Amino acid sequence: MKLLSRRTLLGAAAVLIAVAAAVGVRAAGGSESAAAAVGGPGLGQLSGLLPRNQLTEESAIQVNLSKETARLPLYKGLADGQTVWYVLLDASDPGVAHDLGVNYAPKLGNIGISCPQCVQTVTLDAPTPDQNRFGQAVVNFQGAPDFSPTRIATPGPGGFPLAKFQPGAVARPGYSPFIRIAGSPTVYSAPIVATGEGPFDVVHHTNTGDRVLGIHIARKSAPGRYAESWVDLLFVKGFDAGQPIVYISTDAGQPLSAVLERSTYVPALDRAAYNGGDDFLGSARERLFGFINGQTGSKNPQSQGFVHLVKDGHASEDASAGNTALINALRHGGDLLNVFGDFPTEKDPRHAQAYSPLWDAQLGLWTSKAVREGLNRRQIDEVRVFNLAATRPDLLTGVDPATGKPAPYGSVGVDINCAVIGFTAKPPTANLAQPVPGSQFPPR
Repeated sequence: MKLLSRRTLLGAAAVLIAVAAAVGVRAAGGSESAAAAVGGPGLGQLSGLLPRNQLTEESAIQVNLSKETARLPLYKGLADGQTVWYVLLDASDPGVAHDLGVNYAPKLGNIGISCPQCVQTVTLDAPTPDQNRFGQAVVNFQGAPDFSPTRIATPGPGGFPLAKFQPGAVARPGYSPFIRIAGSPTVYSAPIVATGEGPFDVVHHTNTGDRVLGIHIARKSAPGRYAESWVDLLFVKGFDAGQPIVYISTDAGQPLSAVLERSTYVPALDRAAYNGGDDFLGSARERLFGFINGQTGSKNPQSQGFVHLVKDGHASEDASAGNTALINALRHGGDLLNVFGDFPTEKDPRHAQAYSPLWDAQLGLWTSKAVREGLNRRQIDEVRVFNLAATRPDLLTGVDPATGKPAPYGSVGVDINCAVIGFTAKPPTANLAQPVPGSQFPPR
């Protein structure tokens, strides 16, 4: 299978080189501290199991902070005659979401606007009682990911931009992680994370997603009991409204973002409604804030961003339960540490119900001045980021994807499917600041 056209790879490489030129200087390191030795301030609980009252994904079997994994129920499906395995993360209907124990994401109802490829229409088997006395029905997908490619993330001279990259999973024709069962209006986020009957490769991921660290396939259920299959997925750390959160990254609309996120490359996602829309009419997206050239250093409490992930987060390596160096690096803050927009626990229903797992990236580029003076510090709140971009363009700008050079702050056309799982300290309830005039925050 042809993964990427030469034009696509060369174009992406050109953008990366331009970004490096625009940055001009290396990311600044920060001073170490006792707090940094345990992951830095703001990361919340770092070990043990996350308490169940801190989960938004209530169906999660457990979230193990020591192993950086979320254990989720695993469901069986079929695609082109092949067995596939998927997880359920979000639903657009409140009753369905509550019943399944997944995140309520009403914006997913808009996922198919102007983009029929963004949502699969699937069918559901209707087994007889003898075939299925106690359990799930099989979902028939139109397509599935190809997990056989080798993920490549070769660091460049300064870590990021990458010298070479290739997604480790690519959508086959007909595949989208968002599904609608024929006859129902509800849209689900149901990404496929493995294919086949096993054994499953959870080291190099030839038949599993790059975040799959373990799979258990249950035997036939005993009378009156339900034997549950499950998958352990490497989660991601981030922030929302000043609080540390964890989430699962499963799909991305561009090759580079798929590599950095260890997710499936699904080109259709970048056409979902719609760039820059967020809370406006017909949008299926919510905003996510990333940083190209934040500070680095595995023990630096100000570390954040693309350069940090590559230098400090073992981004070039395969993720596996046995790669303890990678697990521990991520556990102590080696992730991108993106800032999310709205979150299911926010007190204002408008913000809680504006949550969507499809994130519209707003990428920030710290200026040479900000880097030189050590002002490219870790950000943890979307309004503070917007205010900074609006009032201090001498410190933070956007990025022009076509050139990699500084540009007005806002959407860059990169979409990522990331379902939130929970929070590791206090629930995000409200932003830490009020928006300044002209800060691009919705005018409400």
